[in-house]
Amino acid sequence: MQTNKLLSAISLSRKAGKLVMGFDAVKESLAKGQAFLIFCAGDLSANTRKRVDRFCEEWGVQARTLPLTQDELLDVCPKRTGVFAVIDSGFAKLISTQLAAEDDTQ
Repeated sequence: MQTNKLLSAISLSRKAGKLVMGFDAVKESLAKGQAFLIFCAGDLSANTRKRVDRFCEEWGVQARTLPLTQDELLDVCPKRTGVFAVIDSGFAKLISTQLAAEDDTQ
């Protein structure tokens, strides 16, 4: 049930134009100081995750891992993507809350 709420929060941020998708776009939004939250699909490759962690560390941000795969995220994203940034503080808080609720149920 919590997973549906998490997907809904991600979908809502995408529809509002506040979700950045894809490695390069996320890196750019972080460099511009626009990103409030960075998260990765649970099945992101180890190499890509290392690259994400490296640029997040450079900018002092921690990337979170979703309990969802890239295929599960296709319900809310137009293409298979594993790296995301939220560029709105309200949506970042909403998604963080849903991630915490998801962590509590596991």
